[in-house]
Amino acid sequence: MRFDVGVVPFNPDGWGPPESPAAPLLLSRNDGGSTQPANIPFAPFSRSEKLGRVADWTRNPNFGTNAARSAGGRDAVFDFALDESSALSGAAADDSSFRLVDGKPPPRPKFGPRWRFQQRPQLPQRRDEEVEARKREAEKERARRDRLYRLHHRSYASAGGHGAAGSHRDAPARKSSVDIQPEWTMLDQIPFSTFSKLSFSVPDPPEDLLVCGALEFYDRSFDRVNPKNERRLERFKSRNFFKVTTSDDPVIRRLAADDKATVFATDAILSALMCAPRSVYSWDIVIQRVGNKLFFDKRDRSQLDLLSVHETSQELLPDAKEDINSAYSLAVEATYINQNFSQQVLVRDGNKVTFDEPNPFASEGEEVASVAYRYRRWKLDEDTHIIARCEVHSVTDVKGQRAFMTLNALNEFDPKFSGVDWRQKLETQRGAVLATELKNNANKLAKWTAQALLAGADLMKLGYVSRVHPRDHFNHVILSVIGYKPKDFATQINLNTPNMWGIVKSIVDLCMKLNEGKYVLVKDPVKPQVRIYEVPADAFENEYVEEPLPEEEQVQPPAEEDATVGATEAAAEAEPNTAAEGERDAVASAV
Repeated sequence: MRFDVGVVPFNPDGWGPPESPAAPLLLSRNDGGSTQPANIPFAPFSRSEKLGRVADWTRNPNFGTNAARSAGGRDAVFDFALDESSALSGAAADDSSFRLVDGKPPPRPKFGPRWRFQQRPQLPQRRDEEVEARKREAEKERARRDRLYRLHHRSYASAGGHGAAGSHRDAPARKSSVDIQPEWTMLDQIPFSTFSKLSFSVPDPPEDLLVCGALEFYDRSFDRVNPKNERRLERFKSRNFFKVTTSDDPVIRRLAADDKATVFATDAILSALMCAPRSVYSWDIVIQRVGNKLFFDKRDRSQLDLLSVHETSQELLPDAKEDINSAYSLAVEATYINQNFSQQVLVRDGNKVTFDEPNPFASEGEEVASVAYRYRRWKLDEDTHIIARCEVHSVTDVKGQRAFMTLNALNEFDPKFSGVDWRQKLETQRGAVLATELKNNANKLAKWTAQALLAGADLMKLGYVSRVHPRDHFNHVILSVIGYKPKDFATQINLNTPNMWGIVKSIVDLCMKLNEGKYVLVKDPVKPQVRIYEVPADAFENEYVEEPLPEEEQVQPPAEEDATVGATEAAAEAEPNTAAEGERDAVASAV
């Protein structure tokens, strides 16, 4: 067997094969013995192209496929197709039309109740679902913030202000606690940053000059109250509470006439000064310089008489005053709760601890709340002593000795604002609830702690009081009562006692340099600073104060059909005296 190469034709007229008619693909000898190569392609090459090989016997014979065509480059010249005259063109056409068919049946869609709980998404799908869930939560949070933002600035925009478009989200339009008059002269402006650097240690312990009033014993059964065993908050409309300013106190007037000290104040006023760097809302203190004496007073129905709610929170409260969740409405509600709580947790069996003198503000035969006033004196320096009227609310026996305590209540109005539901978290995550309150009400808790330290209380009880329903601001329940030692609690909330006295000492030294007259110390409603104004002698004497509406004229809570409110209404019907009489004087007595 031999391999016949065939005859290579010679072209005498030029380069390349001669022009000859088409011949069969295979070498043929049927035409008289001549042999010619048929259908051999000629690819013209330029001199710049590099020839890789003359013939490649290892190439893929399926040169018509996409994989062979995609090789490209130098080997592309060997990829040629048969023309119509070739004997294998028909077979090649049949091969090009051939397609591989998958014989497996298509998968059935997994829908319906049968597949709903059987299919398990793979890990990438689960990750995508988690991402989508986080996106949905972020959208809900953004929508909630925008809704609160628009609600907060709606009244401001309707009053002619810049509205939501021209004001900053975190800078709500707050009002000053007192209207600054044109005739007032600003004497000094003190930023809070200077207060944080002050420090002063009182050299001697305080001295008790006089104790007035009477105290009832604390009921220890309230220490066992929990969200599953809650107590209904009662109302004590027959007991009177007094918020008398410094210069109207007959005992302080008597001590001032005897030259017992040079500076006079109350624990509420001193605590406002001591905790000034933590305050956000505006407040004011009236300062009177009479001879060589200073009297720190508050105006009638001042902001200091009310307890702020969510003062240091990032969540914005509604501006509308008639809204039950506005800052003013919550302050009135918190004051009302605090007063009733301080009387409900007592034994109330008629057994009282009396002191040197009776309540100096009560008339004969008048029923007053359980409170004792301790008139205490501190020495600031050789020439300056300060006397403050401090309050304690109850007494208890601790290891055979009587201990004074203060009673205060935190109130929950809507878990959506704080983000923590007390009924679910108080038993299992009490620390988280307290941490949330320290974040939202840092100034109020600091002032309560400062007042307990000033009064020399051995214990301070904090009650957790919540609304029966978030839209019912008249009915409340006591969920828990927790006790703390004032010094330990001050350390826990980072309340520095030398810094508190340093602020008071700096304000006293500054006022001692002023001339005789009347001045007012105002906390700026927006900036963290206080200003001192000189005011006329008759300022604030005939000031009109808007009285709160009686309770029967206020907006009542909406009627609810759920079981919770139904139980509330049943409990209210079980107390005919409370439900029938209403709360005509509840808000008025709270302030």
